[in-house]
Amino acid sequence: MGRLMFLAAIAGGGYMLYRKFISDAEALSARGEQKRAEQKSGATGTLVQDPVTGEYRVKNAD
Repeated sequence: MGRLMFLAAIAGGGYMLYRKFISDAEALSARGEQKRAEQKSGATGTLVQDPVTGEYRVKNAD
């Protein structure tokens, strides 16, 4: 019974690491696509509107 719980914990941890890796890879890919689109269009950044003041500012990299 102890081995089964140990293997379940190892499998759960491995799955969590796998999901973290996938989410990081998707975020990196999205950032790369955004950079490529900015370079293609000649833009120097992406503007976002502040919902409180209504002013536009350059989007910060998260």
